[in-house]
Amino acid sequence: MLRNRLFFVLGLLVVASMILSACGAPAPAATEAPAVATEAPAVATEAPVVPTEAPITPTSYTTPHPILGDLKVRQALSYCTNKNDLIKSVYPLLSEEEQGKLVMHTFIPTSHWAYAGDENVTIYEYDPAKGAALLDEAGWTLAEGAGFRTNAAGDELALKFTTTSAAFRQTWAAIWEAQMAECGVRVVRLHAPASWWFGDTTGLARRDFELGAFAWVGQADPGGQTLYACDQIPLPENGWAGQNSMGWCNEEASKNIKLANNTLIKDERIAAYTVVQNEFTKDVPSIPLFNRTDTFASAADLAGFAPTPGQEYYMYNAGDWERPGQDTIILGFTQEPASLYTLVESAFVAVAADYFLRPGFTTSLNYDYAPVYLKSLPTLESGATTNNDVEVAEGAKVVDADGNVVDLAAGVKVINAAGETVEYTGGTVTMKQLVSKFEFIDGIKWEDGEPIKAADFELSKTIACDPESGATSFITCDKTASVEFADNGYTQTWIPGVQDPLYFIPVWGLEPSHQVLADGRNLKDVPASEWATIPEVAEDPLSYGPYVLTEWVKGEKMVFAANPNWVFGAPKTPNLVIQIISAEGAEAALLGGEVDVLDSTTLVGLTQTLVDAATAGTIKTIINASATWEHIDVNLFLR
Repeated sequence: MLRNRLFFVLGLLVVASMILSACGAPAPAATEAPAVATEAPAVATEAPVVPTEAPITPTSYTTPHPILGDLKVRQALSYCTNKNDLIKSVYPLLSEEEQGKLVMHTFIPTSHWAYAGDENVTIYEYDPAKGAALLDEAGWTLAEGAGFRTNAAGDELALKFTTTSAAFRQTWAAIWEAQMAECGVRVVRLHAPASWWFGDTTGLARRDFELGAFAWVGQADPGGQTLYACDQIPLPENGWAGQNSMGWCNEEASKNIKLANNTLIKDERIAAYTVVQNEFTKDVPSIPLFNRTDTFASAADLAGFAPTPGQEYYMYNAGDWERPGQDTIILGFTQEPASLYTLVESAFVAVAADYFLRPGFTTSLNYDYAPVYLKSLPTLESGATTNNDVEVAEGAKVVDADGNVVDLAAGVKVINAAGETVEYTGGTVTMKQLVSKFEFIDGIKWEDGEPIKAADFELSKTIACDPESGATSFITCDKTASVEFADNGYTQTWIPGVQDPLYFIPVWGLEPSHQVLADGRNLKDVPASEWATIPEVAEDPLSYGPYVLTEWVKGEKMVFAANPNWVFGAPKTPNLVIQIISAEGAEAALLGGEVDVLDSTTLVGLTQTLVDAATAGTIKTIINASATWEHIDVNLFLR
């Protein structure tokens, strides 16, 4: 029986926020750790090409892009983009109404509680005539008989468009290239390997693009600070910290994205997000395109497999998966993780594979948070979090009224305990300070039988906050006043002024402080700068989850076995395999019984073959409305 479950309740959709905890464990961080870029299926129509990287010079990222630095050009590109046709190209089996609901105008879906409203944003409906007029005004004219526009100097209007080699993205990118050509803009497509595009020292991380397409994975809160704040622009001088690879600095938007992420009052968050979206759509540092759907297909008799909206990693309940009479479940992945050091490796497939070993401490099924490895969520209502009135004197670290971490000094504006914005003139000021006690359930052990302890939580924080670790954001670290570690968790004290709406989500993960490496060193003694290259971190991390990694044959498979020391007992299926397969052969592998699961990184939507197989009862399919959204970022500056 066909089991398509269409969830187009886009009011539940969310946008990019924290996916990894500040320490790299999958548990989300309360003050927003890096967002995760996701990838669709592997190469289908064009072989990936590794770009030639431009050298970084003292003037890199300081000179506005001669074409894209012009607002009229960016607006023209938006008007020349037919988002509905892009959606049709990748989701042809959806109805027009369903396709229309996927269109994005800002970085927040139109039915989300934080969406600014059509009246408060600039909407770029498809209007190539208006786009052409703007290009004319910008000095890019189309000569009679010419195919592409030129300026007065005879330079052609040509832009390099970098994205991955995924079949999904190649499909809509070809349509977008044709749309730009209709407006006289030459788009030079460059389909790069995902390992380069999402690498920690290449591609997006080094802002090596003019126009760049990828998708942000959302979560149950809009977040956005690492993406849109002025102080989150990756630069050589800040160690490439931040994810604002566009180089967009709008002071009003930057102030409000911080305010939106530093108040417990929902109305204040809505007002702040409204300002950010207004400025975002006026400036066009990025072209939002559409929400994706999450499509899954599995063996018809696979029980317990339940991808759910709001829960970004569907393996949250992997211990419950089972097939009658089978001791192994095989997942077909069309992409292979580059590393399992998820503090640095942000690709979805890397975090997904790591989730079998180190699952999140909480879930967010249907956008509702619940504890898993915690005894309870430390909410204000439960008493496990307090929001204390504290007296703050000159020189103390605080979050100011604009959401910045500063030293309190004369002239600094802060929000006092009464909720008033006041200017500090000396003496003391009473401010709010959140303190949360995270208590973990009893019996959590590493795969080698060693119980977790205070040093494991502490090591996680130490690495996450070390500038040499490769981390892309230190917001959580900067906003932390102190942490008191215990064997069953920790007490987190924020600096005065932090009023994070997700204060009840764990911010520090677990690292095995007792582990002895093959070279004889103890993991806790290894410098953070070496962690990315240590096999025990990048290729075979110790597990506290349902499975342990027993074998990784690069380019072929990852083999997992039941963790004998998992706190919740033996998983229902003893063995699990991630099989690396081709995108072209993915459906055949499922229908032929070679794999049991294809996930949303492989399937871009339903095909008639899948529909027919589900109707026949051979497989079952699930389609969820996704928080993942496609967009085209604009690099506003020259490398």
